[in-house]
Amino acid sequence: MTKTPDTPRTPPTIRTPTTTATATATATAPWESSWEGLVTSALLGTDRRTPPAEALSPGKDAPVALLDAAALHTVRRRAGLLPAPAAAPPDRAPHDGRARLPTAAERRLMQLLADRAAPTGGGGGRRGTAPDLTELLPQWLAAANAHGYAVPAPLLPALLDAARARTDLRPQALAFAGPRALWLARLNPEWKFALRGASGGAVLPAAQDPEAMRRLWEEGLFAERIALLSAVRARDAETARALLASTWPTERAEDRLMFLDSLRDGLTAADEPFLELALSDRSRNVRSTAAELLSALPGSALAARMASRAATCVGMDRTGGGQVITVEAPHECDADMQHDGVVPAPPGGRGERSWWLGQLVEAAPLSRWPARLGGRTPEEIVALPVLDGWADELHAAWCRAAVRQRDARWSAALLGSPTAPPDAGPGTTSLAERAKLLATLPEAERADWVAAFIAAHGLPEAFQLLGGCAVPWSGALGRSVVDALDIARDAGSYPWSFSGVMGLAERCLDPAEVSRLELLTATPDEPEGASPGAGGYWSEAFQRLVSTLRLRALMLAELEPIRGHDAQGQEVQEVQGSVTRPRAGGHCP
Repeated sequence: MTKTPDTPRTPPTIRTPTTTATATATATAPWESSWEGLVTSALLGTDRRTPPAEALSPGKDAPVALLDAAALHTVRRRAGLLPAPAAAPPDRAPHDGRARLPTAAERRLMQLLADRAAPTGGGGGRRGTAPDLTELLPQWLAAANAHGYAVPAPLLPALLDAARARTDLRPQALAFAGPRALWLARLNPEWKFALRGASGGAVLPAAQDPEAMRRLWEEGLFAERIALLSAVRARDAETARALLASTWPTERAEDRLMFLDSLRDGLTAADEPFLELALSDRSRNVRSTAAELLSALPGSALAARMASRAATCVGMDRTGGGQVITVEAPHECDADMQHDGVVPAPPGGRGERSWWLGQLVEAAPLSRWPARLGGRTPEEIVALPVLDGWADELHAAWCRAAVRQRDARWSAALLGSPTAPPDAGPGTTSLAERAKLLATLPEAERADWVAAFIAAHGLPEAFQLLGGCAVPWSGALGRSVVDALDIARDAGSYPWSFSGVMGLAERCLDPAEVSRLELLTATPDEPEGASPGAGGYWSEAFQRLVSTLRLRALMLAELEPIRGHDAQGQEVQEVQGSVTRPRAGGHCP
């Protein structure tokens, strides 16, 4: 059966506030057709279109008669509206049992939502010293969700408006909005995005009610079905696959693609049979996604087939003493390769053979290469020379494979030393590719690598790398950023040259760094050759950074539950009038 992302299987009768107001009668009144005739005559002119007969009066010219009739019909139309039948009230909003926000945090949310559209002073001019509240809302939502709070009902419309205006807010905003987001979105078409994307806001049936689960899967909104699939998969992957297979042949291609993409989380070898079937799907995008997921399973049959093909293309040059990699790219893309997800037609500017080679290598398990290339480690392999100019193509494919397979060892080898020149990386010189490789490293290792990179090369090359680091930044990373900003200030550069990094620092620096930053808020003496007025701009930028960090610390403190002790001396947490006792060894949600 066919489904659309934002249309339920059995469309419910949705009543909006306007349906209870007055509306025109369903049947067209006789004078209504005359009105249309009058409008047509007025637009075309009475010479080209004679007005309706009832509009013509003896002794009056046609234009005058037309205007008189229009005046009469205008009054009739305004007075002839009939009340519509009373609409049935909407269903009750679903219950949201999460904890209520502390009072101070609720006031803070009101402030952030009220100021979300305020001008920020962008465009290269001075922004002043006040924090940019619009950039603090994403972090506030993430913290509120981590505590398990529910949005106050009066603020839900403003929250949905904010999420409608900013797509980057939607995942956190819809999770915070909870089940009432879908209920409210059905009553206002401007919030229909929530019906597609509120996977965390759907009210899901209990695991013990398979009939309700089946009914929601077959009749629910697309967002509800995605949420159901994810929830069932988290507790019983086999049941989730059976649910998906039950309607798979009748799903729309774009829906099949989204359902297949949802299998990325928790992907295991047990998903291989279903993914192998998807390799024969009638949609090329579905086939490609299935092949990508299978190649992320190093033990899958597809990964083995790709490894076998790649091994025939890449090996050691025995004539050169076994110290050089040789490459022989495929000469054709046969039907079996295409079945396994290899796209035959290259994009513009790419040769066919290099295009096919890259797809084979990135889909082959990285664990196979040490044995193929003389028992060497990943670090030794990426350091080997490659004959005939194939090094960039081969290393780029290994980079994509490391990202796809989440292989931290290979990622670290391809990144190389952070102190090496950026254009001499062993695997890739692209900062975008380096950022993807960094994302596969453990958080601490990632932060240390970027901190060393900034210490060696400064901030201009580090913006993309900083965006992938965990928040708040580690002490070493935060210090490296502050030191680099201090050096730029002493050099007399304008601060807006570093506005991107400064904006990241406002959102990502640990508020504990405030004590070090306060020394930089004073206006420095301008060195010889410095940009005029740069010292004043830097002073404002650091004052804004300090005030933002202090506000972030206050925001996070406001979200903390109020802790106290009961009459027996046992610790309790109080959240808006409800008292809970922490579980042993953990925090109460």
